[in-house]
Amino acid sequence: MEFNHLLELAEKQKNTGNNEEAIKICEKILCSDLGCHEALEEIGDNYLSLRDYNKAEKALIHALKINPYSANANYLLGFVYSAIEQWDESVIFLERADKIHPNHPEILRCLGWSIFHSTDRKKGIIILERALHLNRTDCLIMSDLGLCYLNEKNFNKATQLFNSILKIEPDNEKAKECLKTTDFFKVEYEKLKKI
Repeated sequence: MEFNHLLELAEKQKNTGNNEEAIKICEKILCSDLGCHEALEEIGDNYLSLRDYNKAEKALIHALKINPYSANANYLLGFVYSAIEQWDESVIFLERADKIHPNHPEILRCLGWSIFHSTDRKKGIIILERALHLNRTDCLIMSDLGLCYLNEKNFNKATQLFNSILKIEPDNEKAKECLKTTDFFKVEYEKLKKI
C-alpha cells in the first residue's frame, strides 16, 4: 500500500512543530502496514524533536530491523545516541549512515561531533571541516566546529567560525554567546601562558 501522501502530511506537521500530530499520522500508517519503516523513522524523528529519546530509540531500532540499510534511520539513531552522550554507539550508527549515503553534510556533522567526543578529537575536527566544505553556509556545522576548536584552545579558528555564523544569522544568540566565551577564554589562556 502507498502511504506517500500521509508521510508528506506528517512531514508538514513536523516542520510546523506539530510533532504529536505527525506521530499520530504515522501511527495510522502502521495500523495498515507494520513494515513501513519510513513511518517508524518519522516517528523516531518526531520523538527526537520532542527530546523523548527512549521512544525515538525504540522506533528507530524497529525501523532498522525492517530496513538495516536506511541511511536516515541509521543517522537518526546515531543522533539519538549523540544527544544522550552515548558517543561510541552514536559513531557506529553514523558511520553506517555515512557508508550508505556518503558525503552528506548533516551526517558528517553529527559523525564529526560524536567522534570528537568519543575517540579522536583530531579526526572529529577533520570530519567537521569536510562537512563544512560540502556546505559552507551551514550554521550548525560552523557552530559545532567552533565549539570543537574552542575546546582545543584554537581561539582564532573558533572566533572566525562564530563570526561567520553572525554574518549569516546576525541574531543568532548562541553564536554571540560562544563568541563572548571564546574571547574570555582567549584572554585567560594568554594570562596563564605568561605565568
